[in-house]
Amino acid sequence: MKRGTPKLPVQQFVILSICRFAEPVIFTSVFPYLPEMIRSLGVPKKEVSKWVGFTSAIFSICQCLTAVSWGNLSDRIGRKPIILIGLFVTMTFSIIFGLSKSLPMAILARACIGLGNGNVGIIRTVVAELVPEKELQPRAFSLMPLVWTIGSIFGPAFGGALADPAKRHPEVFGHIEFFKKYPFALPNIAASVFFIIGIETLESRKYKRDYGLMFGDMLIGACCGRRTKPKTASPVDDERTPLLNGDRTSRSEIPHQKKSEGKPAKLTWAEILSPQSQLILLEYAALGLHSLAFDSVFPVFLNYPVEESGGHIGMKLPFKFARGFGIDSQAIGILYTLNGIIGMIVQFFIFPYTANRYGVLYCLKITSLGFPLVYALIPFTALFPTDATRQIAAFILLCAKLGCVVFAFPCCTILLTNSAPSVQVLGTLNGVATSVAAIGRAVGPAFIGAVFSIGVKMGYMIFPWWTLAIIGLLSAVPVFWVIETDGFAGASLDDDDGSDDSESEQPYEEAPTSYISGGNEGLIVERVNSKATDAETLRICENAANDSESDHDDTENTRIKDYSSIDDPRRGLRPNN
Repeated sequence: MKRGTPKLPVQQFVILSICRFAEPVIFTSVFPYLPEMIRSLGVPKKEVSKWVGFTSAIFSICQCLTAVSWGNLSDRIGRKPIILIGLFVTMTFSIIFGLSKSLPMAILARACIGLGNGNVGIIRTVVAELVPEKELQPRAFSLMPLVWTIGSIFGPAFGGALADPAKRHPEVFGHIEFFKKYPFALPNIAASVFFIIGIETLESRKYKRDYGLMFGDMLIGACCGRRTKPKTASPVDDERTPLLNGDRTSRSEIPHQKKSEGKPAKLTWAEILSPQSQLILLEYAALGLHSLAFDSVFPVFLNYPVEESGGHIGMKLPFKFARGFGIDSQAIGILYTLNGIIGMIVQFFIFPYTANRYGVLYCLKITSLGFPLVYALIPFTALFPTDATRQIAAFILLCAKLGCVVFAFPCCTILLTNSAPSVQVLGTLNGVATSVAAIGRAVGPAFIGAVFSIGVKMGYMIFPWWTLAIIGLLSAVPVFWVIETDGFAGASLDDDDGSDDSESEQPYEEAPTSYISGGNEGLIVERVNSKATDAETLRICENAANDSESDHDDTENTRIKDYSSIDDPRRGLRPNN
């Protein structure tokens, strides 16, 4: 049976993107004002950097503790309720964070955000369920990182503009006592709007007219030039149904349909964490460690003062020097904004084409070797003679590093998805991935910050960067033991193709069971759908027999198929002789 060309479920990806966009906005919007907020809570100036780092790291640490549990729970009760819980918890405690009047309260709020939100792994799981076709996976798995990139660009600008509004925008907020008392509440309150949109879009209103869907249909019709029928909530809608019901059956329904046919045997941790999965998880954790370590220390390097040739005693080029760029936060922000725009283009247009042409594993191998090269070259950009040449060189390497990130993380996600032994454990496996990545994200910045301080004191700016290069080189080793597999979806599709071929060549090779159909001997009926009852099959047999008698064709074969269950064993039915 010939299948149509697979396409991305665009409407469901729009819903996921809305939910995903809210999180990087709230996560990155705190960076511009966090040092100022920590100082306002009574922390001494010399201690600010330490508590800024701890407040940032506590989110990843707590996320690591609960990500597996959220993923496991989503395998049992469905993806939608877990995503809703994550959105609600993040929204609530983000507002509490903005209202914090003490350091413990701020840290506790950030910790609760990490504990209550496992959406990173859950949304990744939903993407895997929506798109089992390998040819679509590069583009599908690049969409969520693209949304994160857009949110990461929007978040810092959003947070910096709205922080302390009574002081920065006195003509608008100067007379409002609330914003004078809580100067950092507005960014978090405004960001909560994105979470409300995500919750409203994701939550289906059962048995009622869904005005959100109607409004969405109006937008789709206006943009795409097609008319759509008014939609109401389906009477069979539950938390396991697709995020946005379409006209066709969504791929995300397939795993739950299989669950309803029979409760699958629960897999052990040894079966879930196969050797291939363990290798990919190790690479995933290492990527999170050295990538976020770079992100945390690179702005410090750019802000570090320029040391002229005689400015540092004992400088011996090309290795012993302690120079930076001496640029301010505004210039750093512009550099990152331009870099983010380029990253969006690479992520959406270049990555899918390259991954489809050369393969996901090959792309991961190349980019894993690119990280240490970039890290090793970064410190030497400070040796260029002018500000312009230094910044151009740093920007080129920053783009190269971002290119490696754009390729490496989606490639790891695709390989991890395809290493899953069953779709029923995808949530758990992605929860583990979120946990190990969170460990790397928590350890990396703290470790490289200490190493950077040691290197600068010794007069060796290359020390932290070459340490990072060694870590990046070691993290590339597991990639060369990884084997690219088709995964659970590819296996089922291969079985289906194989069954089609075998049927066309030898349609009645299997020994059928005896069955009498109204005394019409000679009629052959094969039942492929194992879910059909004997009464249903008898009725179909009798109808087929009547057709056979009317056409006077005793040799005609009637076949009854249902391709909704391609993994079911075939059982033949033949009348007694």
